[in-house]
Amino acid sequence: MDDEKKEIPQEEAPKAEEAKAEEVKAEEPGTEEPKVEEPKVEEPKAEEPKKDEPKKEEPKPSGKSDGDKLLRLMAEFDNYKKRSVRERESIYTDVRVDTVSRFLPVYDNLVRALAAETADAAYKKGVEMIFTQLMEVFKGLGVAEIEAKGKPFDPNRHNAVMHVEDESVGENTVVEEFQKGFVLGDRVIRFSVVKVAN
Repeated sequence: MDDEKKEIPQEEAPKAEEAKAEEVKAEEPGTEEPKVEEPKVEEPKAEEPKKDEPKKEEPKPSGKSDGDKLLRLMAEFDNYKKRSVRERESIYTDVRVDTVSRFLPVYDNLVRALAAETADAAYKKGVEMIFTQLMEVFKGLGVAEIEAKGKPFDPNRHNAVMHVEDESVGENTVVEEFQKGFVLGDRVIRFSVVKVAN
């Protein structure tokens, strides 16, 4: 009977060996077969706006029509043209004032030359012709002399350097003119230097 228990049929022997081998593998650490994980499928999420990017806003309808915008644009262009013309005229006036002011010392010297006594008539006639020519150039540029002597004192056109007590003339009246003043339109190129009666 003992012999019958010990004998294992040949067909069952290979199966028993495989079972023992699997038990041994399971007991040994690090010999496990790697487990293959199935890839996870993520559910699609609704896109959220990023914090750095501003939200796109649809343009709000304004109450202004295209006709109003066109009228406004035309008005702005018209103002621009007028402003450009004023600036050009202002620059032209500044240049004329600067040019004339550089010739005023020549004018002063010609006035002194005419006032000086000389026996040479040809010389005097030549100085008078130069003075007349200079005054024609001034007139062509729109420059005019400031009237001072006998006129009321105007601080916007006259520079009072002396006061005198004179009862024969009215108060604040220009008695004498030391240096002639000039204007270009309403702009003073040089103030008249005058003596005023109190």
